[in-house]
Amino acid sequence: MTYVQEWKAFDVAVADDIAQVTLIGPGRGNAMGPDFWSELVPLFGALDADPEVRAVIITGSGANFSFGLDLPAMAGDFGKVLAENAKAGPRTEFHGTIKRMQAGINAVADCRKPVIAAVSGWCIGGGVDLITAADIRLASADAKFSVREVRVAIVADMGSLARLGTIIGDGHVRELALTGRDIDAARAEKIGLVNDVFEDQAAMLVSARTTAREIAGLPPLVVQGVKEVLDHTRRPQVEDSLRYVAAWNAAFLPSEDLTEAITAVFEKRPPKFTGK
Repeated sequence: MTYVQEWKAFDVAVADDIAQVTLIGPGRGNAMGPDFWSELVPLFGALDADPEVRAVIITGSGANFSFGLDLPAMAGDFGKVLAENAKAGPRTEFHGTIKRMQAGINAVADCRKPVIAAVSGWCIGGGVDLITAADIRLASADAKFSVREVRVAIVADMGSLARLGTIIGDGHVRELALTGRDIDAARAEKIGLVNDVFEDQAAMLVSARTTAREIAGLPPLVVQGVKEVLDHTRRPQVEDSLRYVAAWNAAFLPSEDLTEAITAVFEKRPPKFTGK
């Protein structure tokens, strides 16, 4: 299958049965704006359907994996529901927006081809959502991770809260999600968020490609079967969690604190939260 270079948020290269998907922005630090969310489903649908692809590597361009949600670029999607006394109409529309964004991360998780996330530099918020949808996670020594949504008055709703528990355990999930603190690659490896840590980005990518090559050399239908069986128990729990948080956020996310968080981003200052 030929990948026409029409992607705005990704660079895609396929060779030797391996697809490398590189986040390219256009936001700073490969931040996840409208193009990212609209392109994930068709991109991973194409990779899933391509018989020439047996494994996928996803990584970030430049020094960082992703700064997470591009709040300035996505502000319009929050605007109507943040309006004073927003009624059922804008809240329903916002619920649909959440579900469409969740579908993008789900497309990565549901891809029948194993996905290896290779993380360097910052992996924040939506970046963590994305790597939790991968099958294997690798990091370079400079990688830093943060489930940061709580710090911008958002309940993480793209999959971190649904998937992290089976990766790092409930206690670590609660610590990261309730504090929004940053952790380095060594801590990420210690708690099981990443499988291995490498000296630098180049060494990490070599290992990612070696692992992808190993997978690509195995019987493809059996590899897909292994993924299907491993996901069978987790998938209903993830789907239920995603449905619940989408409804929760449509009802309760709009707040003065969220408005303050977005305003503070534009004004480049620390937010002042009041619990309203």
